[in-house]
Amino acid sequence: MFMPTKLRDTLETIQPITDRDWAIIEPLFNEKHLDKNKHLIRIDEIEKYLYFIERGILRSYVDRHDSEITLEFSFENTLFSSYESFVQQSKSRINVQAITPAVVWRISYSDLQKIYRHTEIGNYLGRVAAEVLYVEKSTRELDLLTKTATERYLDLMERQPKLIQNIPLKHIASYIGITPQALSRIRKSIS
Repeated sequence: MFMPTKLRDTLETIQPITDRDWAIIEPLFNEKHLDKNKHLIRIDEIEKYLYFIERGILRSYVDRHDSEITLEFSFENTLFSSYESFVQQSKSRINVQAITPAVVWRISYSDLQKIYRHTEIGNYLGRVAAEVLYVEKSTRELDLLTKTATERYLDLMERQPKLIQNIPLKHIASYIGITPQALSRIRKSIS
């Protein structure tokens, strides 16, 4: 199956990929369509894939008592997985769900290892991707500890305006660590 050039374009923002390396990489990805609210993985399953999101929005979350806590949103032209589970091939501690209908291209853990072994660029891309994930997680943790809910919401609106339009407010509230009622008050106070 022919993969759109979006994945190659996205990876080449990190480092140009030779046609030889791309000939190894491309056939290892396969396409998967997801309906809205479909789960890619649930807690206690082992993450077998790394995904490139061609279209749609994914959400990772955990269940806590009678509610869900949103940890992350992932958008088009990004790589995503239950990364801890994927790297360690251990049970996932998060759920991953499509918030909108989505198209993803996925590569298995074993096929990713082939890219690392048989391409010139694989290890470099893997390292940079891990560094990006680390910085994003660290930034999120610091924001939760040092910023007010209003500041976190305003930052989110600035960085991800698409988020506000396409995701239920209850998920946004959970993501910034407040109740939907508190988010309504924030939205009224800034409009």
